[in-house]
Amino acid sequence: MNLTRIILAGGFLGSGKTMLLWQAAKMLTEQGLRVGLITNDQAPQLVDSALLTHNHLKVEEVSGSCFCCNFNGFTDAIRHLRSDVQADVIIAEPVGSCADLSATILQPLKEYWNTELRVSPLSVLTDPRRLQSILDGGNAGLHPDAAYIVKKQMEEADVILINNAGLLSADEMQKLIQHTASTFPAATIYPISALKGTGIRQWLDVVMKSNEAGKRLLDINYDTYAHGEAVLGWLNGTILLHGKTTDWNQFAKQLLTSLSEQFDKAHLSVCHVKVILENGDQYVMGNLTGKAETLSMRGDAGTSGDAKLVINARVETSPEALDQMVNGAIDGLTGADYQKDVEAWKYLQPGRPNPTHRFREVV
Repeated sequence: MNLTRIILAGGFLGSGKTMLLWQAAKMLTEQGLRVGLITNDQAPQLVDSALLTHNHLKVEEVSGSCFCCNFNGFTDAIRHLRSDVQADVIIAEPVGSCADLSATILQPLKEYWNTELRVSPLSVLTDPRRLQSILDGGNAGLHPDAAYIVKKQMEEADVILINNAGLLSADEMQKLIQHTASTFPAATIYPISALKGTGIRQWLDVVMKSNEAGKRLLDINYDTYAHGEAVLGWLNGTILLHGKTTDWNQFAKQLLTSLSEQFDKAHLSVCHVKVILENGDQYVMGNLTGKAETLSMRGDAGTSGDAKLVINARVETSPEALDQMVNGAIDGLTGADYQKDVEAWKYLQPGRPNPTHRFREVV
């Protein structure tokens, strides 16, 4: 089998990585290439995997640990995609709170998998509002140690992608690019819109041809890094709903609106909350990446009496408090009108990162 191109697309929680994967996979498939995707999270039952699978993409999921702490699980996923779909290209989405990817993922791939893979430059996706705050010395509404992770992600990036470019005027974007370039001079910077697909072909033209991956290693404090992850409560759940005929688009929007009101009232920083409601082959997906105004919806799940709800939440609070708020919001919408069968439910606080490999030199 020929060498497979592997592209790591990182970035903090809520930056738009999943939509980037979907757009990139679609564009590469249109070029006649076989594409596989790998998603990653601290717990199973990912909205991302469900969304990508609905779009007829081949997805492997590495859950329960990040790529760096479960390198063998990551390479097993690579092996499966090379075997099952003869993948020409694999795009992998690390956990959004993960950093130090050059030392723990890219260097080991270059050292141990050089006869199977071509490793592309490390790309990091960021939201312009969060990026501007970080560049100005702020914390982007995050705990300082969580903001530390955002800074370190961009510091090690070979390519920085500024997502949601349409939120800024051309002049504002140019100033932001210049500010980013002066702060992170080793990175190449591209403005894109993962939602609209603009700028992604230019990025793919670069990462599909270059093998200069992980050109530098981070100087990173693992105590600060670990605490930056641990300040977040994580929740992944899947519930089967049976009851009265329901407009599932409205149901999903009401659920996210209820959660947003609770989080805002408690002054909690929201990294992201994702919901997908599946009604057979139809689905609606909702995202919340901050306060109420960040709520967005896409898709159409239609109406019926049965649906599958998958929710992933990452919020700066305890896992127990997050569980109570999410369950409260769901109960408030369902009441006695629905039977709820919990297929999976897990809430947690991430443990300290313990990478399988951590290289001290660039391969």
